[in-house]
Amino acid sequence: MQKRAFGRTGRAVGEIGFGAWAVGGAWGQVDDASGEAALHAALDAGMDFIDTADVYGDGHSERLIARVLKARGGERPFVATKAGRRLPQQTVAGYSAENLERYIDDSRRNLQMDCLDLVQLHCPPTDLYYHPEVFERMDRLVEQGKLRHYGVSVERVEEALKAIDYPNVVSVQIIYNAFRHRPAEVLFPLARLRQVAIIARVPLASGLLSGKLTADSQFAADDHRQFNRHGEAFDVGETFSGVPFEIGLAVVEKLRPLLRGDATLAQLALRWILMNDAVSVVIPGARTPAQASANAAAAHLPALDRDSMDAIEQIYVNDIKPHVHQRW
Repeated sequence: MQKRAFGRTGRAVGEIGFGAWAVGGAWGQVDDASGEAALHAALDAGMDFIDTADVYGDGHSERLIARVLKARGGERPFVATKAGRRLPQQTVAGYSAENLERYIDDSRRNLQMDCLDLVQLHCPPTDLYYHPEVFERMDRLVEQGKLRHYGVSVERVEEALKAIDYPNVVSVQIIYNAFRHRPAEVLFPLARLRQVAIIARVPLASGLLSGKLTADSQFAADDHRQFNRHGEAFDVGETFSGVPFEIGLAVVEKLRPLLRGDATLAQLALRWILMNDAVSVVIPGARTPAQASANAAAAHLPALDRDSMDAIEQIYVNDIKPHVHQRW
């Protein structure tokens, strides 16, 4: 798999990574055997970047990753985790030195790593980005050898723009997909200039861009596509990228004619993201080996032609932009 520079860290990673939210929870019933097999398949296919968080299954995702990596041995992939969403309420005060150290120590134990590769502040409140003392606390944890690098996972473009003002923020994780174009317009040029890595999350819009969902699709009670459909539990932008479900289904049908050869709609969606060289890695989730292998195969698709890129842009402008563009 082709590698891309991960910002100014000196590391390069495969351009498609493994998003480990689905193997931790909030996507319906978790089957550990299938999740572990999916991660093995991803690594076998050349993925060497794994994204997780302490809150995914209350550490379940991190522990599953540790089991798989221990079983495989050899060179470890780049593992990125997150901290901050375990707070009962999202306040700046919650990101105290004591809490951050406790969360990071828990992740170190879960992942069986003395020094974490990357810790991302996990979609903290907007006010946090105006409190430099929080980033100074992260600096101290780097100095203590508990993590090599830190970054942020954000909901809004404006949060990312403020975050990269801090000199030691090496990465930004943000929703970027065929239903979310604004990061490329506003954030990516500055990220390139400052050599900040971009991690593209929710690349398939919670499955909408897989082309497999229908109006009759049913989701389990513990699947965020059911319990957060309207933002009841967390930012609605995390579910279907904030696009109303029925509208998303209709737009997907407009994308199907762009498919070429044996490529799936999910692979087309991933390849579209990779057309932007500001993206360091895209992190689709997978709960089965077949899904993981199919995701990895998207890296080998030919570049999209100008007509396809223009068509996707026009579909976004006409059908999606009014619902999402100025919200995030």
